[in-house]
Amino acid sequence: MTVAVNPLSEIAGAALEAASKAARISMDSAERTIAVQLEYAKGALKQATLNARAVSQVKDVQELLSLRTRIAENTLENLMGYSRSLYEVASEAQSEYSRFAEERMGAFQQAVAETVEQAARSAPGGSDVAVAAIKSQLAATTAAFDSFTKASRHLASFTDAGLAASRPARSRK
Repeated sequence: MTVAVNPLSEIAGAALEAASKAARISMDSAERTIAVQLEYAKGALKQATLNARAVSQVKDVQELLSLRTRIAENTLENLMGYSRSLYEVASEAQSEYSRFAEERMGAFQQAVAETVEQAARSAPGGSDVAVAAIKSQLAATTAAFDSFTKASRHLASFTDAGLAASRPARSRK
């Protein structure tokens, strides 16, 4: 059994590492979001140029109305693609944060369990009831966190399934 010389420095180191990882996840997500936005802006500028050129070549009102409908459909499709891309970035970030939270919670639970075991070994006689209560509470907390994690995953999978189901329906129009 190793006893930490300075447990506060270990806690501070772990907190610094956790903050660094959270910042990395955030920065990566921001970078992907900016890339999606720039790509959309480039596409929108190109499409606006094509639309202006097409409008300038219109010969009658019927052709203008038809062109206007095609432009509106194109714009809607582009916005849906943009929204999906942003959703995918957000979904990936959420998954990374969830994995990160699970890792941190697992490490925390392990540290608490080890501390409880160490305290149980050095506890005075007759404290078995208190140790059992603490272990029971730790088990209940772990079960609650696992249930929350499973519910979050189910919600994310339902959302993803709904988004995937909406793609073919919209592209058929």
